[in-house]
Amino acid sequence: MGFFKESGSTTSSKSIARLQQLIWILIYGGLLTLVLGLSVQHRDDALGWSMVVGGGVVAAIGFVLIYVRSRLTSSD
Repeated sequence: MGFFKESGSTTSSKSIARLQQLIWILIYGGLLTLVLGLSVQHRDDALGWSMVVGGGVVAAIGFVLIYVRSRLTSSD
């Protein structure tokens, strides 16, 4: 693309594969914790909110890593 400069650094496909696994673990784990926190909130409000916030933060990190992954180039 003419708008973006080519990045000089390349990443091995093994590192990219590990990053993709981490992304999905963070997203699904964070969303599961968030939903469980909503369920727990009926019994213990403080624990439920901490699970909701923690799960939301973990899922958000996973979504940010999707952008990071899109910017990496493979060395293949």
